[in-house]
Formats: sequence, C-alpha cells, structure tokens
Amino acid sequence: MAARKSDKTPEKPKRPTRPRIERKELPNELNPEAIVDKFFAQRSAPTVEFDDIEDIDAYIDDMDPIADLTDLFEDAGAELVDVPVLQQASLFIDTAGEDIRRRLFITTDAEGNEYCLRPDFTIPVCRLYLDAGLLGEVAALAYHGPVFRQQPGETGEFEQAGFERFGDEDRPRTDAEMLRLAFDALEVFGLVEPEVRIGDEGLFTALMEALNLPQAWRRRLRAHFGDRAKLDETIDKLVAGSSSELLAHAGFLGALAGANAEAAREVVEDLLAIAGIKAVGGRSAHEIAARFLEQATLSAEGGLSPEKAALLKRFLDIKGDPDTAADALDVFRLETGLDLDLALSTFRARLRAMRACGIEPGNLQFAADFGRQFDYYTGFIFEMRDPEDEEKQVVIGGGRYDGLLQRLGAPEMVPAIGFSMWLDRLSLELDVDIDLSDFS
Repeated sequence: MAARKSDKTPEKPKRPTRPRIERKELPNELNPEAIVDKFFAQRSAPTVEFDDIEDIDAYIDDMDPIADLTDLFEDAGAELVDVPVLQQASLFIDTAGEDIRRRLFITTDAEGNEYCLRPDFTIPVCRLYLDAGLLGEVAALAYHGPVFRQQPGETGEFEQAGFERFGDEDRPRTDAEMLRLAFDALEVFGLVEPEVRIGDEGLFTALMEALNLPQAWRRRLRAHFGDRAKLDETIDKLVAGSSSELLAHAGFLGALAGANAEAAREVVEDLLAIAGIKAVGGRSAHEIAARFLEQATLSAEGGLSPEKAALLKRFLDIKGDPDTAADALDVFRLETGLDLDLALSTFRARLRAMRACGIEPGNLQFAADFGRQFDYYTGFIFEMRDPEDEEKQVVIGGGRYDGLLQRLGAPEMVPAIGFSMWLDRLSLELDVDIDLSDFS
C-alpha cells in the first residue's frame, strides 16, 4: 500500500469554480436546478442559463461534495483508505475509555470474543498505519464511510469523513495546519464561518504534573476532563477523601498502596474472578480494580489538599480568546510558581503557526476545561459548529493524540493529529432520484 505521495508527484489541478444556475420555472417539484441552486447558495460563482448545461446527469454527479472533499484531502498529501466495519470491541474500550462501551453495538462470536461495529475511524486507521510498516515516517491517511454509535435521539449510524496525520515532530505547525484543513473541509459544504472552540489537554496534564498528583488521581481527573460538573465533583471527593470508606478497608488498601500498580490491579481482578464477579453497577472488573487503587492512594496520601483543589479549579476557569487566555495562563504560572513553561510555550507557538496559516486566533474561543469524549487526546483539541444550527451539534471534532499509537503497540510515542466530520449534519440532501425524461 502506497501511503505517501512522492515529492515528484505533479500537483493535481484544482477543480474550476462551478457556475450558479439561473432559476427557471420547470414542471417538476424536484427539479435539478433547485437542488443545484441550494448547493451553491453560499458560493460566489458566475451565472449561466440552465439550458446551457448539456448533460445534467453528469453535472449533478460532478457536484458531489464528497468528490471535492477527497480532492482536498489528497491535495493535503493523504491516501484514501478503508478499514473493516467489524472491529474487536477491546480495541476501543482499552484505548478510548470504558465509557464508550455503552455506546457500542456489540456482538459475540462462538468463542466469546466481543466485536463491535466501528464507532470511530481514528483508532483502526492508527492500527492500519502501524500494520503498513509506516512507523517512523510522516504519513497522512483519509477516510469516508459509516460509523455506528448509540447516541440519544439519533439513528446510531452516521456518515463520517476524516484526516489523520502521523509522524510530524513539529507539533505547533501541524496543529495549525490541521485546523486550517478543517476550515477548508467545511467550506466545501458551504460553511465558511463556523463557531470554533479550542482547548489544550497538554496544559491540564502539565498542571497535574506540576502539582505532583499521584497517577491514580490523574487518571481519575483525566477521565472526567471535558465534563466540568463531574470534574468539580471528582476534585471535591478527592479533597474529602471518603474517610469512612477508607477506614473500613484500611488494611487491604494499605497493602495495595505499597504494591506495584499493575500487580495490585491483577490481585483485585483475581479476587473478583474468584468471587465470580464480572461487573458491579455497570463497572467492569478492570474498572473496579482501578477504583480500589485510587482508594489505596487516597489512604496513603490522605486526600487532595484544599489548596491544590483551589488551584485546579482556578486553572479550569480560564477562558476567552486564545491570546487573552495565554496572558491569563502566564499570570497563573507566575503567581503560583508552577512549572507550566513548556506547555505554555507550545500554546503560544501554536497561535503563531495559526496566524501563518491564515487563521486569526481572535475568532476562536479557548476554554481550559474543554475536553473531548475520547480518552486518547493528549494536546491541542478543537470542535466546530454551524452557528445557524439551533441544536449546536458538532460538525467537526479533532485534536492531538500522541500517546494512542504507543497504546496500540508502537514502542514509543508517535506524533499524531486528526479530525472527523459528521457528514449527516452537513447534508445538503443531494441524493434525490430525479427523472429527467421530461427535460430531454
């Protein structure tokens, strides 16, 4: 599989701007002119008479926005790939978080192995990158197809397209280029001024490191990052320390606290297996084991101090346009004495790279507590919405996930960033069967 384009590959010619069709009265409710006009309603293009079009079937086929999107991705250096619809469920649960289990469509084979309809392209495309032997090389892979995820009030099947880039060590520049590509992808569908929200999970990770929080607490806080109510609740519980619960199991928790984390988890899972317990209250044995380890850490550490809890919440309250937020983060760093230098330097370098890509950061909104639903994100993240959509549904979401490929088997961390598009939310309903026999 040729996953990269040669430097000598000639530049692909751009498609010409398609003309707008002059509106005319035609004896059909579903006349092609109306559909074409709807598609180009937000585009600036020269006007031609409908009668000037010699082959309306070919013209409508050529208007397919997916073809334009594919051209855009290929021009950005990607190869279009596909992955199987049926995937191992553990691939997603182990890397995207246990919370995704409730949204999967799961089936079991004769040996008891769990499989699911793919809920996302990113993880299997990462596996494809590794399986193709591309590790250590810069490569871009793009995709288009259905994904299956249980979502309240929606069908469960969605059309998704996306772009993933691997191996580029210049993170600020690549972050900015990916955001630029997302803007360009939306413009294919006529959305030229989306609402854009950005965040940086790397800043939150750096803060937890600077506060010297135990790994078990970091995992617990990270699991709720992006859900401010649950995150605040978790911080409060860590401060309280669940003292009565700790006292009731002090001996067992004390033994766990002094053990290797992985060995301690295996002990708890073995005990649950001996007792015949596979799940409690919807939590798997693995989750229950992780919870015991958190409690063991609380027992050993005595809970999160109110001072550290206040610093966490102060950081999470920072928001605004990115430049203003960067200044506020700098004030926070100086006043607290916490080592956030590298994370903040990366943040500012990204803003400079955005301007170099033609993106004005003042048109974006930053929130320090903004996170996305998958556990694998590690740095820059973003979401885009249509400002005219009353439901404010996300139409593009993505970000940096440098640790994901290592969790999938790579020997070390691999720079990686990408985004996915919800095409159903951008639909222009061009897939209408039209009988053109009356217009021959």
